[in-house]
Amino acid sequence: MNALIVDDERPARSELRRLLSAHTDVAIVGEAADADEAQARLAELPVDVLFLDVQMPGASGFDLLERLETLPLVIFTTAYDEYAVKAFEVNAFDYLMKPIRPERLEAALEKARLTRNASRAGAQKRSWSDRVFLRDGDRCWIVALADIELFEADGNYTRAFFRSERPMVRTPLQSLEDRLDPAVFFRASRRHILNLRHVDSIDDGIDESYTVRLRSGRTVSISRRQSRRLRETLSL
Repeated sequence: MNALIVDDERPARSELRRLLSAHTDVAIVGEAADADEAQARLAELPVDVLFLDVQMPGASGFDLLERLETLPLVIFTTAYDEYAVKAFEVNAFDYLMKPIRPERLEAALEKARLTRNASRAGAQKRSWSDRVFLRDGDRCWIVALADIELFEADGNYTRAFFRSERPMVRTPLQSLEDRLDPAVFFRASRRHILNLRHVDSIDDGIDESYTVRLRSGRTVSISRRQSRRLRETLSL
């Protein structure tokens, strides 16, 4: 597994390097001392696991995640346990308190190994298996694209619907559409992109239009033109 260590304190990075040296299947491909440097490293290096300090000068670890379109497995490392609740709220892969205990690091790495192997065994298109970071006010989440059932335009931004949540994404709907797999995410209208794998039923409307009901119970109206495209996509 390729690992990137992000921490503003050099001694902390050195200690984590020392602890990771006992694990022969982990290759440390780089280090970064702040969010800007980490973003550059992530753009140029193949990273499976990101060891990320939360509190750093300037942008925080959470700020870094918000900048990224897709995420590796994230393991937070911090000396401040007040961040534990927030880290788990964003569905961090794991959370390590400093000073890091070897047995806790081993447990986190074993989880990473199992997750990576399962991902390889059930490999899907990258755009389907990617994780994204979403933030709405003080709340934030790391979510698999597979779990997002609907994107809805909201002014110049977009809302992402998953479970009972609907945080704002600071990206226009059209820009999101350009990045998504069209075999999975369908442009239902000017306002909506829906995840076809969350479709529960399709009802006929007037003038050959459709109303799609998602598994959550949400409904999306599809224009006549897009209904024809949906029929072709689903071979109805």
